[in-house]
Amino acid sequence: MARIVDSVNGRDETGDILIENGKITAIGKKIDCPDAKKLWADGLVAAPGLVDMHVHLRDPGFTEKEDILTGCKAAAAGGVTSLLCMPNTKPTIDTPDTVRYILEQAEQADARVYVAAAITQGLRSEQLNDLSALKEAGAIALSDDGRPVVDSRLMAQAMQAAPGLGLCVVSHCEDLFLSKGGLMHEGVVSQELEVPGVPASAEDCGTAREIALAEAYGVPIHICHVSSRTSVAMIRDAKRRGVRVTAETAPHYFSLTDELLRAKDADYRMSPPLRTERDRQAVIEGLQDGTIDAIATDHAPHTPLDKANFASAPNGSIGMETSLAAGITYLVQPGLLTLGDLLRLMSAAPARLLNIPAGALLAGRSADLVLFDEKEKWTVDPDKLHGKSRNAVFKGRTLRGKVKYTVCRGKIVYRDT
Repeated sequence: MARIVDSVNGRDETGDILIENGKITAIGKKIDCPDAKKLWADGLVAAPGLVDMHVHLRDPGFTEKEDILTGCKAAAAGGVTSLLCMPNTKPTIDTPDTVRYILEQAEQADARVYVAAAITQGLRSEQLNDLSALKEAGAIALSDDGRPVVDSRLMAQAMQAAPGLGLCVVSHCEDLFLSKGGLMHEGVVSQELEVPGVPASAEDCGTAREIALAEAYGVPIHICHVSSRTSVAMIRDAKRRGVRVTAETAPHYFSLTDELLRAKDADYRMSPPLRTERDRQAVIEGLQDGTIDAIATDHAPHTPLDKANFASAPNGSIGMETSLAAGITYLVQPGLLTLGDLLRLMSAAPARLLNIPAGALLAGRSADLVLFDEKEKWTVDPDKLHGKSRNAVFKGRTLRGKVKYTVCRGKIVYRDT
């Protein structure tokens, strides 16, 4: 029997889960099924599989960094059973053929893969893609993530068209003119290191534009990887006014700061960059009061060679295998959130935002769940992770909360050994 935690049903109780033919058929106390193969889960938490709504699988085009199958192995090792892949691949996910390629490759993967197709052709902010055709091919979301849609007119057109197509628009908020040449957060640390910085205003200007468009046209927008205190404040204010804005953050923004860049280790470079302690606290407050709706990883694999030179390295870090443990370590253990709150932010909430059948343990629904030891401590060793890349932002850190089993489509896809 496990401790079953499911925010959708308000469930936090000890019990059994019966799985038959890939689906949950019963949840309750001491389910009697003599012929069932038993998975002993005493002392473990059973929860809906995590839903990571911001993942870079690098396939097609950059499979030396990651591919769909290896990315989903990393997902399974982190308890993620559903993920949304971003379109900055090569070729860009901007045609129906590329959408179909990803979905076909993912059929045998260890997690469910959903597709965010590009808003503009080649992510160039020059020509809107055929959004209807991308939807027909299987995309569920739209984004030019990796960069913003620079042309506000095109962004407004996409935001207005998306609801009628049942697509979620997720936005990378950045003013490229303000961030140009920056390698880390612009502040005391960057000044002391004499390293070009990215001001928080680069993110804030992008966030302000998306909120303005959402309010002007009465349409929804989802803000990716929120990291700055001003963006948190603007989103909070917009929500109070009834603007249809939602937001996510990533574990590194509620747990780490730009102080880590003093070592000039490119694994700690990402976009937006790690910011100050004040920003970190603001992100936590946003999670606590509902300003920030979800936690995603922005899993961004790069090879060791990519990350070897601090000044020329691309931005991004991997995170699916450490996200749950980071949430438990930095949010639940200090008493900032309950375990139920954390699981809602990492499962039920992103599933609702993407309108996918996930994030809840319900009879008749596919058996996608994670079982983990909330108390087990482990040290993150990049060489023992399951994807192709090693640029782990929590490397060398001791975290609390260890995934023991992940079940997807009723099949055990990960078992801690």
